[in-house]
Amino acid sequence: MCGFTGYINQDNIPKDTIKNMAQRIKHRGPDDDGFFQNEDVSMGFRRLSIIDLANGHQPMFGDNDTDVLTFNGEIYNYKDLQKELIEAGQEFDTDCDSEVLIRGYEAWGPKKLLSKLRGMFAFAIYDSKKHQVFGARDHFGIKPMYYYDDGKNFMWGSEIKAFLANPNFKKEINTKLLPVHLSFEFIPSAETMFKNVYKVMPGQYFIYKDGKTTTDTFYKYNYDHIDDSQTIDGDAKKIEGLVDDSVKVHMASDVPLGSFLSSGVDSSYVLNEAAKIKPMQSFSLGFNGSKYSELSWSTKFAKEIGQKNTATTIDGDDYFDFLPTMMYYMDEPLSNPSAPQLYYLSHSARKDLIVSLSGEGADEFFGGYNTYLEAFTFEKYQKMVPKFVRTALGKMASMFPRFHGRRFLMRGAEPLYERYYRVNYVFDQHDRDRVLKDKSLNFDTGEYTKHIFDEVAGKDEVTQEQYFDINTWLPFDILHKADRMSMANSLEVRTPLVDKEVAAFAQTMPTKTRITFDKDGNPITKAAFRKAASSQVPKVVADKEKLGFPSPIAQWIKEPKYHAKIEEAFHSDIAKKFFNVDELDYILKEHMEGKSSMQKIFTIYTFILWYGVYFPEDTNMNYNKEVDLHKYSRESIA
Repeated sequence: MCGFTGYINQDNIPKDTIKNMAQRIKHRGPDDDGFFQNEDVSMGFRRLSIIDLANGHQPMFGDNDTDVLTFNGEIYNYKDLQKELIEAGQEFDTDCDSEVLIRGYEAWGPKKLLSKLRGMFAFAIYDSKKHQVFGARDHFGIKPMYYYDDGKNFMWGSEIKAFLANPNFKKEINTKLLPVHLSFEFIPSAETMFKNVYKVMPGQYFIYKDGKTTTDTFYKYNYDHIDDSQTIDGDAKKIEGLVDDSVKVHMASDVPLGSFLSSGVDSSYVLNEAAKIKPMQSFSLGFNGSKYSELSWSTKFAKEIGQKNTATTIDGDDYFDFLPTMMYYMDEPLSNPSAPQLYYLSHSARKDLIVSLSGEGADEFFGGYNTYLEAFTFEKYQKMVPKFVRTALGKMASMFPRFHGRRFLMRGAEPLYERYYRVNYVFDQHDRDRVLKDKSLNFDTGEYTKHIFDEVAGKDEVTQEQYFDINTWLPFDILHKADRMSMANSLEVRTPLVDKEVAAFAQTMPTKTRITFDKDGNPITKAAFRKAASSQVPKVVADKEKLGFPSPIAQWIKEPKYHAKIEEAFHSDIAKKFFNVDELDYILKEHMEGKSSMQKIFTIYTFILWYGVYFPEDTNMNYNKEVDLHKYSRESIA
């Protein structure tokens, strides 16, 4: 696991700029660094050594030093590809997966190489013969990659913060996306909160040549081959084999490896499969004196399967003190309240490990979120009630004060691309109109992601919602925070359930094997996956209700010292620049009165912290003063 960065040379850029850029992402690779510069490009690399520790130095060179590679990630099928390339006449100098990429690029070209890869990856190859830079990101966006293109300057890297050290990077907030962030808590597109900075999208590659950037897609998850003849029993049996295989290939490592463990079925299943291969130390996190702590479940499960478990607890001070630093590591504002837990979990694991398995992905691929259940209700409503009646009822309901069923009637009049839970996950259009200082920024954010639903038009609503989550929530929230919070601690996290082969089967599953109902009409989410897990782990774990990564933050917000922190931020120059402060006070007051606005509060608060960290020159409340990177860095671990 590593970090890399680079740029197209310009006359006014000092030669040591590339070293300064790489230093910004040292946390991604504290073990080694390397650099390449010629008349065209400058490339920098930071290494976290995991495979072939002695020979994996980068940048890595191809034949006659004409191609130069920097790579972040793991290629799990690299041994097979290495063998195929050797049989085709390629010679190898190392036994690391990095070399497979550059030899494969030279032998097969970009598209064929990418079609063969199984793994998590982001990499850039400079081709001196073609005078071009080729970069690619893995199928599901497990590993990050960005580029900056303002028409004159081009640079790329694992994290946006690397660009800050380049004098040609013009740091500007992309204000037009503020309503999008307030709606989704992330930006569900290639755009970012920095102008002219773009994500390389999951399953996408770019080529920069002759001053122009072109992008193309090499992989797209789809539901084009759903097999309605499949059954829960048959799918469960298939999932058993896939999880067994995926966990095995994800365990390749020349350094200590363990696993995260919550109380849920996903991480329990992954740990159980890994423990069949070798003893696995697991790591869990809870809260001091809180009903939200899952430690009783996780430690009991680890003991039941005979594996060591290390439990860590945090309190409100740990949580709130870390938030400004969290915003620095995130690059963009992200208001998922579980992110600090993941940081402290990684911090604990890094004392003993360099690699950890984790259970992300099962909910998106196999239908695990309870929010999918409302699709069945709305589909029945749509069949029973004509559209013109639903529209009229929705308009009438919107004119009345709050009453039971009002929200259902209003949403029932909306198309799925506007109604789906994720689209107005935090603030809806009406809320944004009240909270934004510049109301002209506001727009219907449902239109921003409508094209994703259009790609699966004609499929049932559960399938459409899963497709949306796989293309937005999974890469830009779940996997983003997993990468940033683990790599802040120089810990590699691997996700066996977010895998090319697992996904290839998941996209054939009919809705009835993803979500079903028992004889009493009670819903069973992740039906086939739970059945597969129940054959391997205790049934009480396999059947456990989805909890996410709960925290007591809603209660903490009501405590005077944390409430005061938020109140100060809500009255800061930053708040006054972007928001209606009276409305922020109202949201906070509502929460104190028991009408929970926790996610709204947290989204505004973390945005203010992020802006203070990345734009301190634009406010007299300099949150950089609170960013203690040493305190929260791997180097501070005793």
